[in-house]
Amino acid sequence: MHDASTPFWHRKTLAEMSWPEWEALCDGCGQCCRHRLEDADTGAIYPTTVSCQLLNTHTCQCSDYANRHATVPDCIQLTVEKVAEARWLPETCAYRRIAEGKGLAWWHPLVSGDPQTVHEAGVSVQGELTSERNLPTGAELEDYMEESEWT
Repeated sequence: MHDASTPFWHRKTLAEMSWPEWEALCDGCGQCCRHRLEDADTGAIYPTTVSCQLLNTHTCQCSDYANRHATVPDCIQLTVEKVAEARWLPETCAYRRIAEGKGLAWWHPLVSGDPQTVHEAGVSVQGELTSERNLPTGAELEDYMEESEWT
């Protein structure tokens, strides 16, 4: 049994978390905002080096989080169900880690107390992606695929 001084991510399942707790669980890595392509034949998921137009690729924060669905209607809102199904979430994702019973990594801002540790640990997309706004006219996401697939 845990007492109230035990951090919420140790006491609660994803389904039991309040909205503020759920939002706080996001580590700010920006991986959700990376465009991915799925091979229709094999189901393999390939990350690209392209981000959503709203991602600030330096801070890894959405530039209009509250209104993101107005600009990007298919923006993914993670839910408990989606976390369970989303093979594309990286193994470092806090939602995935909690769902798998692994707890939070040392670099997670809730553990470290510093939102920069996610970047310092090299698990964020900081400086790795190009915003889709900056792609040349007629560019195809296939031209920006990374070689390895996500599992």
